[in-house]
Amino acid sequence: MENRTEVSEFILMGLTNLQGLEHFLFALFLLLYVASLLGNGAIVAMALTEPRLHTPMYFFLGNLSCLDICYSTVTVPKMLSGFLSGCQTISFAGCLAQLHFFHFLGSSEAVLLAVMAYDRYVAICNPLRYRLLMSTQTCLCLAAASWVTGFLHALMHTIMTSQLCFCGPSRVPHFFCDIKPLLSLACGSTHLNLSLLNIVTGGIVVIPFILTLLSYLYIISFLLLKVQSWESRRKAFSTCASHLTVVSLFYGAAILTYVPPSSGKSAEWDMMIVLLYSVVTPVLNPVIYTLRNKDVQSALRRNLHRKLFPDRI
Repeated sequence: MENRTEVSEFILMGLTNLQGLEHFLFALFLLLYVASLLGNGAIVAMALTEPRLHTPMYFFLGNLSCLDICYSTVTVPKMLSGFLSGCQTISFAGCLAQLHFFHFLGSSEAVLLAVMAYDRYVAICNPLRYRLLMSTQTCLCLAAASWVTGFLHALMHTIMTSQLCFCGPSRVPHFFCDIKPLLSLACGSTHLNLSLLNIVTGGIVVIPFILTLLSYLYIISFLLLKVQSWESRRKAFSTCASHLTVVSLFYGAAILTYVPPSSGKSAEWDMMIVLLYSVVTPVLNPVIYTLRNKDVQSALRRNLHRKLFPDRI
């Protein structure tokens, strides 16, 4: 066998090459991270404690918020520490764990967003059959399918990456251990890994995106043909437009990152795209999907009132 020294730890280069901006970026991403935790945490708490929100829509929104909390936590704390201390080291096992959970949570969210779009399609276009089609058992199966699909997809990449040989260099041109930056450091052939990334990961992103777009197109056509009230149309179109904006941001950034074959794009460009769906969308999701909803707003006010003024209940 060939005698080579394998890498036991990696150095995450991150965004620390932006000299003079470290403290500003630390404050910015800390603010976004705290906003994500508070917003998504409030959604999870409301979905669990408020009986009026025990519906399929809020069940899926609670799952989405759980995913977003964990999704941000996989990468942001490590990135924040990098802003303060410079380059960060991470063990090979820790790198694989970060890779696994990032793709586990991200692909689960990609599938869950399509499930949520289908739920809205049934609720608006088939309201009389909604309780039958979206029963408790069906909702549990759809949510479980989203999580299991994400887990198996991430497990595939984790196992494939763990089989590669890394004999140097050890500097990862990213703020976390993602697949493409790691593959660029591998000593052996990565053709199979890249093929799986482009085909399987591409399918995990593109197919749910198409299903989501179709669901919203059916909803919009239904509103145009069946709903006569201009006010109802306006509210529904406003909701659909905001949902599609966030969904397109998430799916579009993921498609740009994983679907095209490796090209000469700079590492900074790749990191900017990843930041869109790993940091920005977890902040936007609770605002767009839930916190603008009157039911959630009233439930939040009631819960705050119970916490602040328990004697008045």
